[in-house]
Amino acid sequence: MAIITKPASIRAVEDARQFAMPIVALGTIIAILYFGRLFFITAMTAVTIAFILEPLVTLLMRLRLPRSVASFVVCCFALACLYVIGLGAYSQLTGLYNELPVYGQRIGDIVVGVRERIQGVEKQTYQIFLPARQRQQLEEEEQRAQKAAEKKKGGKRGDTTPQLAVVVPPVDTGFAIGDYVYAHLNSFYQILLMVSFVPFLVYFMLSWRDHINRAFLQLFQGEARLVAARSLQGIAEMVRAFVVGNFLLGILLAFLSSGMFWMMHLPYPLLIGPLSGMLSLVPYVGLPLAMAPPLFSALGIHTVPVYILVVVSVALLHLLALNLLYPKIVGSRVHLNPLVVTFSLMLWGFLWDAPGLLLAIPLTAGLKAVCDNVKGLRPIGKFLGD
Repeated sequence: MAIITKPASIRAVEDARQFAMPIVALGTIIAILYFGRLFFITAMTAVTIAFILEPLVTLLMRLRLPRSVASFVVCCFALACLYVIGLGAYSQLTGLYNELPVYGQRIGDIVVGVRERIQGVEKQTYQIFLPARQRQQLEEEEQRAQKAAEKKKGGKRGDTTPQLAVVVPPVDTGFAIGDYVYAHLNSFYQILLMVSFVPFLVYFMLSWRDHINRAFLQLFQGEARLVAARSLQGIAEMVRAFVVGNFLLGILLAFLSSGMFWMMHLPYPLLIGPLSGMLSLVPYVGLPLAMAPPLFSALGIHTVPVYILVVVSVALLHLLALNLLYPKIVGSRVHLNPLVVTFSLMLWGFLWDAPGLLLAIPLTAGLKAVCDNVKGLRPIGKFLGD
């Protein structure tokens, strides 16, 4: 029996096709995620909020409430909390807006002081390293430059020749400004439109959760259904551990930071405390981000001991949360190695900007859960793991 072998050219074409198809598919997925980022960010935000509110729905269901009623009550409670928080933030921001000129003046004074110190260091460096002749030449050049500037000013004051005013014809920029405003208003309208869908998405995700799970599993048959069920359960456990744990830790840090800043007599502790606590949870850059709001508020006092106290206290609270509270509250279910976390932050930050940085770890953890339960993708799951 003769064995028919394919020509080398045909085998090369098939190998190139098998190599190119995954690359084309990956590029297509990245393009869809990038150009549809507003839609995907809205959907992922709704999923994240649904994971945060799910324990409350489960608690109300234990009190014999139907899932739909429990979901409605929890969503209304969450909206009421957001409304109260918004009112408090608005009152704090109004007072901060009225004091912005004072803060701007303090920042200007700090910049001027730093500039003067740098110039002083430069002069001392010149005096140390430059020979006496060169220093004398530099001083003479500075004196000549000052005299020339004074003569120039004196000539301008003594010159009484009338100057003719140059009339510049107005440039019609109405269309350009109109296009600019229209483009930004259109983007703002799209963001508001997507945000308006979030409460409805959260409610339907909570009330129809069981139905969605059953309908999703019906798409698979046989062993594939078991794999899909395990993958779905793994994603839910990982994302819930990360999202709910970070949310509870952020609330705890917000209360601790607000109390700490209130004892320091910093202005607007109810505004900068939650901001500092939540920003402290951002991977890698959480510490400098958490220091920014209290340091800005400390400009109202503008004393060096207060600045030092703010930096030390925020750093200690951040290290305490990262080393003691984070492992206990968030747990060790999100097994991702640091290299993968860094690349995921870069990728999702590039695709979705700031929301991508916040959603990068749960998205990558969900991908790892899928790879761990699919037999052909387990090597990828091991690569992503710690």
